Amino acid sequence: MSILKRIFVTFSLLFLAACSGGTPGFPAVFASPTPVPPTSTPLPPTETPVPMAITVNADGIPVEEFSAELTRYQTAQAALGSTVSTEQAVQAVRDDLISQLLLAQGAFEAGFAMDEAALQQRIDKLTSQIGGAEKLTAWQQAHGYTEESFRVALKRAAASAWMRDKIISSVPSTAEQVHVRQILLYNEAVAQNYYNQLQAGADFDQLAAQVDPVTRGDIGWFPRGYLTEKAVEDAAFSLEAGNYSTVIPGEVGFHIVKPIEIQAGRPLSPDALLTLQNRALTDWLASRREQSSIVLAP
Repeated sequence: MSILKRIFVTFSLLFLAACSGGTPGFPAVFASPTPVPPTSTPLPPTETPVPMAITVNADGIPVEEFSAELTRYQTAQAALGSTVSTEQAVQAVRDDLISQLLLAQGAFEAGFAMDEAALQQRIDKLTSQIGGAEKLTAWQQAHGYTEESFRVALKRAAASAWMRDKIISSVPSTAEQVHVRQILLYNEAVAQNYYNQLQAGADFDQLAAQVDPVTRGDIGWFPRGYLTEKAVEDAAFSLEAGNYSTVIPGEVGFHIVKPIEIQAGRPLSPDALLTLQNRALTDWLASRREQSSIVLAP
């Protein structure tokens, strides 16, 4: 915070008295006082604002920190043998840092707190892990951090992780689920032919086994929000067990689905739970982005 100071400057008028040696009997004549110009007290220099690469609401990511993150991301991608353009790398780092800021802001709103003692404890642990204070300082300098900006970034990361965990832990471990068998074909005309066979009285399970002898069309149990093909999922939950759908166009082909059984409060598989947790996090971030002011450096 800036500190306001009151500066009082006292100006003294210096009068130079000059006696005239004039005619006897006349009083002495004093010269007019010579005005002294006021002296000015220089104001303290204004601190130059740190240039920001990203500003989300009231918080920002300094340009130096963003550049260091970008370099780290590009180096990691190269080590993995992945080729990404500069534009793709910039977008990926921007999205990640924006998400981190949004999560941190949500954490503080939700009651997250980290005092200086707790923050220092984390820094001491990092110092020990990295091999001493000198190595930590060297790492900070190499990645565009001052001691103060590093503390800010570390606190932001801790708050972000706290909010992420809060969001994903809110996803229940049980949900209504449906057990589905499907006939999946990659040609619409062929799919329509199979549907016509079903309409003529063919057995669904036999046709599903004919199309896929390995799985016999069984895609298992899943909750709402699990499938990438939303139309298929909607059809599966809208039908009664034993009934089948019309031909449903999708990204991977043409589906005809039949729910085998539906169960409320069924425990989620680890994969289904992880999928719903990721979706909850994605939805939360999308909502926060819509409500936030996000400014990117040109």
